[in-house]
Amino acid sequence: IKMTCWILVVVAILAVRGLHGLDNGLGLTPPMGWLTWERFRCNMDCDRDPDNCISEHLIKAMADIMAANGYRDAGYEYVIIDDCWLGPERDTNGRLVPDPNRFPSGIKNLSAYVHSKNLKFGIYQDFGTKTCGGFPGSEFYMQTDAETFADWGVDYLKFDGCNSNLYDFPSGYEAMGFFLNKTGRSIFYSCEWPFYKIVSGLQVDFAKVRKTCNLWRNYYDVQDSWSSVLDIVNFWGSNSKIFTKYAGPGGWNDPDMIILGNFGLSYEEERVQMAMWAILAAPLIMSNDLRHIRSSSKALLLNRNLIAINQDKLGIQGILLQKQNGIQIWSRDLSFNRTAVAFLNENSDGMPRFLSFSLVDLKLTSSTYNFTEAFDMKTNILVTRQRPLKIKVNPHGINLYIAKEMHL
Repeated sequence: IKMTCWILVVVAILAVRGLHGLDNGLGLTPPMGWLTWERFRCNMDCDRDPDNCISEHLIKAMADIMAANGYRDAGYEYVIIDDCWLGPERDTNGRLVPDPNRFPSGIKNLSAYVHSKNLKFGIYQDFGTKTCGGFPGSEFYMQTDAETFADWGVDYLKFDGCNSNLYDFPSGYEAMGFFLNKTGRSIFYSCEWPFYKIVSGLQVDFAKVRKTCNLWRNYYDVQDSWSSVLDIVNFWGSNSKIFTKYAGPGGWNDPDMIILGNFGLSYEEERVQMAMWAILAAPLIMSNDLRHIRSSSKALLLNRNLIAINQDKLGIQGILLQKQNGIQIWSRDLSFNRTAVAFLNENSDGMPRFLSFSLVDLKLTSSTYNFTEAFDMKTNILVTRQRPLKIKVNPHGINLYIAKEMHL
């Protein structure tokens, strides 16, 4: 009850000040960067595992590699700490305090280090009384926390929803957005709001979510496995027309982190995640160990053709056209009258599929198209009303093309 009353006060403030939605000018294309969570979780054991625990050492190491090894130049700009960076209590002024052993220089100095690499710094907090990891949450402290983050030079906030009242989410998440804007610092705002409601069987007002957040999670955390990636893709397919309606410059659906370079995906499966996140206009937020990454994984992460699809300025999220016999066909409208078309083979029987599709099957309305293979942009296939597209797709694999209308 106490929280609800406090939220009502915030709602009154918002109404009086005429704030009708997020107004930070950020997220005109999906964000790109790196996040601790999937790969490093809540590892706080710096005695036994000093190189991999959540610490300023880890964040600085990733920032160094992103700046030196081409990731920053490819567009990956955010370095984000997820949960478990905090100390157990706030200070006497009610401000958040990082763990003093793992972040001895403080968050402000760490942020400055990341900025010195021409990168941006992101951090995690939670709407509830405690974070998911059990550290102090932002309930009753949202204004203080927003001001603290601005003072620290934070550029990106991931705002979780553990240990909170689901019915307070609309007003509470809007309140945090208001306080972030009020600081005068441009802070990208990533929300977990829809996820908690969806998995609880509650309706989500996506129009309000879009007005409030730059990015919003709709489903469970990605895990380091093919089954997890495919489950997310299937969930997006089942809801693509709903999700697509609200995605676009300034606000994006978030299917969660890119896990290329970890332990659970084969090369073909890594191709699937990278291509599908491009089709979905999803954030390209890596969670991996960039110090120890396979060259094939790095090449996919830095593939400028896939990044260009993901970052297309129209910002139209792709949709599932059809699914049958374990084959999914996805389409995304791109700028310059182009269309990205993906063919995903989710079958596990070890056999490639030989497929044939007409332009009608692909919802392409002109008579002639050039299909360019999107990973290397070297292979071209002419497809007409009389000549279908004939392809081979590997199991747990994907073929991705850019279709451009031809005038012969």
